[in-house]
Amino acid sequence: MNQTTKSCVIVGSGISGIAAAIRMRNKGYVVSVFEANAFPGGKLSTESNAGYRFDMGPSVLTMPEYVDELFVLSGKNPREYFNYIPLDPVYRYFFEDGTIVDGHHGKENYAMKMSEKMSDSKEAIVKYLNKTEEMYNLTEEVFLQNSLHKFKNFMTKRALKGILNFGKIGAFDTMNTANQKAFKDPRLVQILNRYSTYNGSSPYLAPATLNVISHLEIDKGAFYPIGGMRSITDSLVKLAKEIGVTFHFSTPVREILTENKKVKGVRTDNGNFNFDVVISNMDVYNSYLKLLPNAKKPEKTLNQPKSSSGIIFYWGIKHSFSQLGLHNILFSKNYEEEFDSIFSKKTVYNDPTIYVNITSKHTKSDAPAGCENWFAFINVPNNSGQNWDELVNQAREAMINKINRLLKTDIRSMIECELVLEPRSIEERTSSAFGAIYGNASNNKFAAFMRHPNFSKEIKGLYFCGGSVHPGPSIPLCLLSAKITSGLVS
Repeated sequence: MNQTTKSCVIVGSGISGIAAAIRMRNKGYVVSVFEANAFPGGKLSTESNAGYRFDMGPSVLTMPEYVDELFVLSGKNPREYFNYIPLDPVYRYFFEDGTIVDGHHGKENYAMKMSEKMSDSKEAIVKYLNKTEEMYNLTEEVFLQNSLHKFKNFMTKRALKGILNFGKIGAFDTMNTANQKAFKDPRLVQILNRYSTYNGSSPYLAPATLNVISHLEIDKGAFYPIGGMRSITDSLVKLAKEIGVTFHFSTPVREILTENKKVKGVRTDNGNFNFDVVISNMDVYNSYLKLLPNAKKPEKTLNQPKSSSGIIFYWGIKHSFSQLGLHNILFSKNYEEEFDSIFSKKTVYNDPTIYVNITSKHTKSDAPAGCENWFAFINVPNNSGQNWDELVNQAREAMINKINRLLKTDIRSMIECELVLEPRSIEERTSSAFGAIYGNASNNKFAAFMRHPNFSKEIKGLYFCGGSVHPGPSIPLCLLSAKITSGLVS
């Protein structure tokens, strides 16, 4: 570990903020983290109620090597802190026509199992997955591993290869258009279209480039962290503390202090604190709105359309469902209407696609014996002044009715406890502007270039990391955001 007398403050302890703290400490900085909540993790946190434990946010782990990398960087064995198992199958999909199909790990396995239930051939599915892998390889260095806002990063051999093959990355088709060209079966198209929701976008608007997300999950694999998703946060906080990072919980930052276009530190309710470097892990929109009142704002970037949000019911279910796995999707009958409701009509669809995550399938202690902890999520618009009390009640009824219909059950009497998050409480809990979980939406071909850079062009010593800035949302991208950001700091 290098040593320096310089100091760095991280505003917010989301997964990217914790990772940035670890990386900055390994650069030799004296690092402090200020967190408004009484707990770390941001969206990647946990709550318990009536004997049930719930992961409150992200529930799918891909590319765990980016978590491991932080331990290796710090001279630690990741397996002494954090462990995970591969999932196969990853998802179980339910359709209104009675079709139930599993999404397996690995191109050949996935294609074989899908072709048994769908009208498309195994060969067509493998061909599609090979194409998404090619797209990933062409875009990885340009879009994921480096800042898009430093010219030198476009001059590497791999970056130039990606640029010269821009026509092969699907930028000029929507996800849905590309998927309809590839497959005849509308159910398979729907399964692949759903990857747009991983960054809060619509498959009918977002570029087909985002089909690379399926490659990460299907080919590279999805994993379950032993003990649940909260174990990622817990293990990284433990590591950060061991290497000397200081955490200040229940300590919201009120302002990022600047002078002569250079950061000075931060102001909290406990006073002013001087730092050489400030990294904001708060949503970039709220970073400018709340913490940088006098700074010149990048209006064009901040005013980009925001992503979708969610309504999540955390249900303690007094029953065990053998037909459900860890990750389950109950699809709406009309996907295009659902996304039109979210992004055009700004309301909750009357037949929403429901994602049900049940960690007690793997971690038995997450629910009482014979019971299950359900994380039941639907995509909804971000908050633009809707009557959310009414919409949440409508959503609850629609979800219960759909679950009862597809699973041939009646869960209403089985709900033993309930916690709820919706766009207003998501913003309050995580500072996500308008409750938009994923920052800006990716509903145009230039969306990747419109994300805020990982540094300020106006204020020296000010940096940003997390899902609302480059390269985007999801656990691996947030970890890469921290890597890019810390790499920019001298």
